[in-house]
Amino acid sequence: MNQNDRELDEIVRIARAAAAVVMDVYATPFAVEMKGPGDPVTRADREANALICGALEAAFPGEAILAEESVPSAEELAARFRQERVFFVDPLDGTREFADRNGEFAVMIGLAVRGRASLGVVVMPTTGEALAGRAAEGDGGSAFLEAKDGSRRPLRVSSVSAPADAALIVSRSHRPKELEPLIARLGITKVVPCGSVGVKIARIATAEVDLYIHGGGGAKLWDSCAPEAVLRGAGGRFTDLSGAPIDYAGPGLKLGRGIIASNGALQDAVVAAARSELG
Repeated sequence: MNQNDRELDEIVRIARAAAAVVMDVYATPFAVEMKGPGDPVTRADREANALICGALEAAFPGEAILAEESVPSAEELAARFRQERVFFVDPLDGTREFADRNGEFAVMIGLAVRGRASLGVVVMPTTGEALAGRAAEGDGGSAFLEAKDGSRRPLRVSSVSAPADAALIVSRSHRPKELEPLIARLGITKVVPCGSVGVKIARIATAEVDLYIHGGGGAKLWDSCAPEAVLRGAGGRFTDLSGAPIDYAGPGLKLGRGIIASNGALQDAVVAAARSELG
């Protein structure tokens, strides 16, 4: 990775500042509200959202921002999707885990360029770790983990190539039953529960696990942009269930076609099984 990547360094700085806000709230009694069924929100979500959006506007004036806690009108959303560069912000990925105080939550800032995830930063507030990456055209790129003390090390995914040997990371709170036949078809027996999409993908990028499958549903583009860039930078792959790249150019925010994120070596076999099992 370019040692003088000022853009990425600035986004790491912004995400770390937001993580500090999140931890300030985490250390106090806080209320959990519901935006909708199964969709919690806290003061930490809103304060981190405001900090990130303000800092991005100052550092990158005029560029499009789509953030979870400040979704624009339909007309404005369409206008932002038309821009070449769009920042996707999830100020607190894993609000349920934050409320449960289990540590599995992240601050995420991703940048899509011409509809493809290009840059991502995922900060783990409780450990002080920041994962950052740039995805190259197609597959590849570079990524690093910055520890709490500022030291950095390159990120590289695992080399597991047989699905039956893979460790699959799944949602802690709602493991989707529709994926059980696919898991069985692949012969996967190592299943690791975890909250937050960002934390799950981070654990693939650090080679702790090998694979994540999401069947669609509630996930949105700000859940995937930053983690995708980090994972691809670390040598992994990230597609929808059919094997197609995730399109960040709209028109909607929902990830309706699901996610398969892996170390790369597993991707083709998992996509083939998903096409067969899920149609």
